[in-house]
Amino acid sequence: MPQIAQLAATYSSQIFWVLLTFGFVFFVIGLGMVPKIQSTVDARDKKIADDLEAARANSAKADTLEADWRTKENEARAAAQARVAAAKAEAARNREAALAKADAAIGDKVATAEGQIEAGRVKALSEIEAVAADAAADIVRKVAGAQVSSDAALKAVKAVI
Repeated sequence: MPQIAQLAATYSSQIFWVLLTFGFVFFVIGLGMVPKIQSTVDARDKKIADDLEAARANSAKADTLEADWRTKENEARAAAQARVAAAKAEAARNREAALAKADAAIGDKVATAEGQIEAGRVKALSEIEAVAADAAADIVRKVAGAQVSSDAALKAVKAVI
């Protein structure tokens, strides 16, 4: 085979070019590009680590702020409930006082009305007695033909009533 026969003549030249190509690739890529890529990867890893640490710190800070906010909210809620209870108690006291005042006023009006009713009843009874005495005197005069004094007729009506 002629290719194998030429191998000895071109062997050293091929090794030279292989070494030259690999050397060029090693120096250009290995010493020029790889460090830049490695520094970019390292910078990215550092940025990710820093961002994760900042996120953890901010999360802890947010948890602390949330706990403080919840504490303040619970205190405000308790204070509001206390104010509502105090307002309800005050309203109940005011309502009771107003009811007592209104009840006293109504009681006074009822007593006054009862007094007026009693006075009217007494007046009506006395007028009824007077009318009954006049009627009795008229009946006695018409039936018996006798004259009865108004005082005697009034005494007779009071005795019957």
